[in-house]
Amino acid sequence: MPVPTETSRRGLLPRILPPGLYAGRASALIERSLLVSSRLWLVFASGVVEPLLYLFAFQIGFGKLVGEVAGPGGQAMSYVAFVAPALLAASAMNGAVLDSTFNVFFKFRYAKLYDAMLATPIGPLDIAVGEITFAVLRGGAYAAAFLVVMGVMGLIVSPWALLMLPVALLIALAFASVGMVCATFLRSPSQFDYIQLAIMPMFLFSTTFYPLTVYPEPLQIVVQCIPLYHGVELMRGLSVGVLDVSMVGHVAYLLVLVAVGVYATSRRLAGLLLK
Repeated sequence: MPVPTETSRRGLLPRILPPGLYAGRASALIERSLLVSSRLWLVFASGVVEPLLYLFAFQIGFGKLVGEVAGPGGQAMSYVAFVAPALLAASAMNGAVLDSTFNVFFKFRYAKLYDAMLATPIGPLDIAVGEITFAVLRGGAYAAAFLVVMGVMGLIVSPWALLMLPVALLIALAFASVGMVCATFLRSPSQFDYIQLAIMPMFLFSTTFYPLTVYPEPLQIVVQCIPLYHGVELMRGLSVGVLDVSMVGHVAYLLVLVAVGVYATSRRLAGLLLK
């Protein structure tokens, strides 16, 4: 009986992809990121605070002024319950974007970490998969903490709400994939303003604070093209257990974003680092 080699243990994917692009060692990057973040746990945990402040603000103040609003399926729900799932989606987005842009930029432009990694058996796709996976873990951790707070506040009313965590991971994966591509185009820290210029309008206008119907029809089409909108709609429907076929489209949109982001990131890294 043949003894399995190291290559066979790592699976079929490294033998299918072009040599030098992927070696099946993305886990090494995840392990390194976990070790580094364990020493910077306060910075890592600080990303949970902002969406929680929004949630408490709506619970204590603004939410009492608005009262009930029409949620998924037209059912009435409190304004805090309407906003909370959207803030959960935004929390996953923020965690993933922070890690896949700021951290990746400094590793790439200043620490030259990826140049050193490519001197080992690690390939560009390993780097893309490893960094994106850790960004997803960060976004998922933010979302999990937020979901616990929602439960404590009594904002979880359906068993389907348990699927909000997997959806948060999908949202984090989509934004991490695209965020890392964007990080490879940045030339200086001042250009992070462009990242904020994209993130803030998405946060404000992706039906986070009010339903899609408040927009004129032409603007509704624009809003439906925004990635965070699809995450918010998934979260909001699951939070109250209202499921419909449109959720398939939302998931498909995010999966396409993931595929495009991972492919573009690996190609950019290969082009920039394997010259």
